[in-house]
Amino acid sequence: MIPDSFKQDLLNRVDIVEVVSRYVQLKKGGANYLGLCPFHGEKSPSFTVSPAKQFYHCFGCGAHGNAIGFQMEYGGMGYIDAIKDLAASVGMQVPEKPRTNEEIARQERQTDLYLVMEQALGFYRAELKKSPRAIEYLKARGLTGEIAARFRIGYAPEEWQGLKEPFPKYEDQALVECGLVIENEGKRYDRFRDRVMFPIQNARGLVIGFGGRILDKGEPKYLNSPETPLFEKGREVYGLVQARDAIRAAGRVLVVEGYMDVVALAQFEVGYAVATLGTATTPIHVTKLLKLADELVFSFDGDAAGRKAAWRALEVSLPLAPDNKRIRFLFLPDGDDPDTYVRKHGKEPFERLAGEAQLLSEFLLAELRSQTDLRSPEGRSQFLVAAKPHLQKITAQSLKLQLVKEVARIAGVTQEEAEEALQVRTASPYRRPAPAKREFRPPSSVEWKLLSRVASYPSLAAEIDVSLLDGMLEESQLLAEISNHLKGNRDLETLSNPMMIEQFKDSAHVQMLFQAQAYGLELKESQGDSKQFVRHTVWKLDIAQKKKAIKSLEERLQKGLLTKDEHRDYGRMISEVKALELQLQADARGVAQPGVG
Repeated sequence: MIPDSFKQDLLNRVDIVEVVSRYVQLKKGGANYLGLCPFHGEKSPSFTVSPAKQFYHCFGCGAHGNAIGFQMEYGGMGYIDAIKDLAASVGMQVPEKPRTNEEIARQERQTDLYLVMEQALGFYRAELKKSPRAIEYLKARGLTGEIAARFRIGYAPEEWQGLKEPFPKYEDQALVECGLVIENEGKRYDRFRDRVMFPIQNARGLVIGFGGRILDKGEPKYLNSPETPLFEKGREVYGLVQARDAIRAAGRVLVVEGYMDVVALAQFEVGYAVATLGTATTPIHVTKLLKLADELVFSFDGDAAGRKAAWRALEVSLPLAPDNKRIRFLFLPDGDDPDTYVRKHGKEPFERLAGEAQLLSEFLLAELRSQTDLRSPEGRSQFLVAAKPHLQKITAQSLKLQLVKEVARIAGVTQEEAEEALQVRTASPYRRPAPAKREFRPPSSVEWKLLSRVASYPSLAAEIDVSLLDGMLEESQLLAEISNHLKGNRDLETLSNPMMIEQFKDSAHVQMLFQAQAYGLELKESQGDSKQFVRHTVWKLDIAQKKKAIKSLEERLQKGLLTKDEHRDYGRMISEVKALELQLQADARGVAQPGVG
């Protein structure tokens, strides 16, 4: 469970205008920002984002929320993912929930395994310095000692039990768990022998696996660590630790197929390349890399196998491709891979190819067109049928719209006919048909007027004695709920507007809270004025309640029925009413006060 204090800190650091403007074009309009609502169709803007109060509200459809809610409603994220995404954007780490004993034991075991992997890497790196043959191989591939050191490249000697040197307890089960040693029919031997060793690191830079490249001819050319408690092939990429800064600087990440491709490109100052780990591209790969850069480029060989792998990467990418980022597919000339191409032609020609590589939409349409004869009605019909499952996967609404239009043009049909044939919607799934303009009529009660100020400035709830309110009204019940929440959470005494949304999102009165916050936007009242209004209103309510009690006591006094305690209460309340009325008069001379009713 994520602590409330963390969520409040997060919402204090995140700027909702920046979050919303990633997806909605906003224009300054007074103190707020305005735009077309992303949740329903409209021609004139009724969607308001408040930088001061850090929430959004649509006066057309009633959509309302904070930055977390926007990520969930428009971004389609789950609650935890929305918080993690926002936290990452401002450099915050989401605290972990308390761990079970089993999780603690697993974590301690993983720590032990990390130490084993680091020790193995130290051995492999030392062995590289002792092997002229391995050093010559790397030099022949154009690598300098500096690059080999940067990527921590090593060498596994041609011995069946070479790891006995760093691990005298060769029978230790940890060596098997880490994938360094193979156990077969009671015998043990090293997994990696006579190979150049490329350590695979996780995002924290810890060694989680190895890739071994054979020096001479033989199979397999690359040998990877098996799946272990530390290493899942489908989640990791090679070279990300070394590439992160270059990815950020270039705004591009290049996915290649081999470790040597990554290292060779880095040698030629193309430092933003990473490699998949002997597995096809996964959704986790695509999601992770798109978070790091605005452009994702897949590089494949130009042969049939390369195009097949590219098509698999395209199918994985379709549902993950965003409207505001580009995915490209680079096919190098026959006989070349990134390593050989960059060594023959250099950095600039390679980067020019990457920048001009086929966009996802171009690759998709080119492949679909190549499968049919578009000169005949049958061919165009086949084209539509082939395009259907791919366009249905796309979640980015602008990209889907453009592709539907292009498919319609190629197939010789209208956009509406294409949408029907493809069974796709090009309107945002988050948009609803434009509703009738909401005409919200605020209640006339004093309690509502108090709530509208508290909804704008939550700390004002501390000024209100809820016993003075009409408990039958929904606005009174919500005020009492807010007041009780503040009393029970001392660390949240400075409750903010977006955090108020977070705290009461499951309340039965949440819609009234949204209406009160929206009403506060229109009220345009400063915190000082709101505080004075609340204080004066509470005094007036207190005076009214006391006068009612005084009148009741006067009737008993006239009948000679007052007890000694009631006499004391009677005199005290008369004094309190006079004091409150004098305070009101004094304040009124400075600032004209709105009426209670």
